[in-house]
Amino acid sequence: MRPTIEQLPASRIREVANAGLGRSDVLAFWFGESDEVTPEPVRQAAADSLARGETFYSHNLGLAELREALAGYTSSLHRPVSMDRVAVTSSGVSALMLATQLLVGAADEVVVVVPVWPNLPAQPAILGANVVRVPLVPPRSNEGAWTLDLERLLAAVTPATRMLLVNAPNNPTGWTLTRAEQQALLDHCRRTGTWIVADEVYERVWFDGGAAAPSFLDIAEPDDRLIVVHSFSKSFLMTGWRLGWMVLPAGHDGAVAKLIEFNSSCAPVFVQRAGLAALADAERSVPALAARLRACRDRLVDGLQRLPGLTLARPRGGMYAFFRLPGVSDDSLAFAKRLVAEHGLGLAPGVAFGPEAEGWLRWCFASRDPARLDQGLERLRTALRL
Repeated sequence: MRPTIEQLPASRIREVANAGLGRSDVLAFWFGESDEVTPEPVRQAAADSLARGETFYSHNLGLAELREALAGYTSSLHRPVSMDRVAVTSSGVSALMLATQLLVGAADEVVVVVPVWPNLPAQPAILGANVVRVPLVPPRSNEGAWTLDLERLLAAVTPATRMLLVNAPNNPTGWTLTRAEQQALLDHCRRTGTWIVADEVYERVWFDGGAAAPSFLDIAEPDDRLIVVHSFSKSFLMTGWRLGWMVLPAGHDGAVAKLIEFNSSCAPVFVQRAGLAALADAERSVPALAARLRACRDRLVDGLQRLPGLTLARPRGGMYAFFRLPGVSDDSLAFAKRLVAEHGLGLAPGVAFGPEAEGWLRWCFASRDPARLDQGLERLRTALRL
């Protein structure tokens, strides 16, 4: 085994979840998914595809119908995108790995904004890259927000930087780039020749007005060194389907098609048919989901903010409340395990998202039954003896 792989930490979220396996009394908020099932028309589209015998390979880049639909969907939110710039992938995380394989080799420098979902910095590390972590600035109180030290990030990205990796809206903090910050980063990376890989899978899980969070696709040109990654998982309630897509610069579809061939060959046709059905109802279903999640966010955040000493920023996007309890969660992994073992409450430890997030906890508030959030709050109060 390569030493790099051996040194990769196992998922701390899984470590906590494994401690609660087999217990029906645990309220699980540790994973990044809603407990709503995929809508019936989407499931039926996949079933119909299987009934038709669509069990064979498709084009590496995906069904032409799906790529066309994704181009239209993206263009309805941002600047126009043509079908030849869209690649369908077997999940958003696969799209991120494909982008990394396309751009990064051993000893290349990759700058990552953290804390972040651990898969993002792990991917370039697996390929032997030198990963430079630039931390967000945490809130000082419940009135604050996670912020970007833009000057520090710009200083970190030099002509030696091959790729800048940004996840916004961010998992776990809910932080989101402003338009001005995006423009500054794009202008700077044009000067340094650095590629931007933007993980924007939460762009429609957005609570600050408009149909979507600010995107690099709103300001970039078709030939900019920019790859934007999306997923059906969050906005379409399709986490288990493993379907995503990439928006590429013009002329890069051939190279990505080769990488897809060597990684997964293609996404399953019946899953792509499900994606088509999801897109057909997107104008109705996605805003409705965002409204439900906003209500869940406000219910949970309002409850958490009543706990004394807690630090929490109301997230602008995403599906997570990220908070700190001084004196209790300095070892977030141990505290999360204790919550499961003693109180039946399953949260993700902050350290799972990097050392910058130690002492914090992540609570996924995407629940079809908001009363579960109240039950979880009561269990947390019990754990804190409040």
